[in-house]
Amino acid sequence: MFFDDEPETPDVPRLLEEIPLLYRVKAFADSLNANTWFSRLGEPLDAREQALSRYYLDGLGFPEAEPALLSDWEDAAIAAETLDRDPISWEAEEMLRTSLVAQALERLDEQAVSAALALIAQQTGDTARDAVEDAAAISDVTDIELVHAAAGALAQAANGAALVVLAEADGEDDPHPFLARWRLFARGRWPVGLAGNTYNIL
Repeated sequence: MFFDDEPETPDVPRLLEEIPLLYRVKAFADSLNANTWFSRLGEPLDAREQALSRYYLDGLGFPEAEPALLSDWEDAAIAAETLDRDPISWEAEEMLRTSLVAQALERLDEQAVSAALALIAQQTGDTARDAVEDAAAISDVTDIELVHAAAGALAQAANGAALVVLAEADGEDDPHPFLARWRLFARGRWPVGLAGNTYNIL
């Protein structure tokens, strides 16, 4: 049997170069621990959380902004509405995201990047919703849209952290702002977002 087109020869050296990075992404996916998500909402920010907030703000280009504790879900709802009206950090985050995607595509092909991000989305999707619904139930929160917003924010943060891994931009001494935000979620917080000069964290 003959074919008109020659089969495409796999780029074996590139595939071998991609394998270690894909293992790192898989390790990140396996490390996602829902037991800690949304477990410290409203508690005072500790020194590590203050430092992570600083990494996020400075890395995004807002050194004048400061983290601020939200005490309850009602405050988080108000902060989320303010964020919708004044998405001050959105453009800065999109620029960082675009840069990370470009860096990731220098290391992996588009299919591998898409598959890695799909794996992260699968690991965080339903689990994030279950975790935040449990936390909301403890506080008698009935605002379903707010609960979904919190779950969506966690999923977005996991996606951003995965991009950092794919782009090999995850230095420990000076963590990428997306990685700093993810670590706030991993420590049980909900970093709602930046409004004016205030980084609101539940």
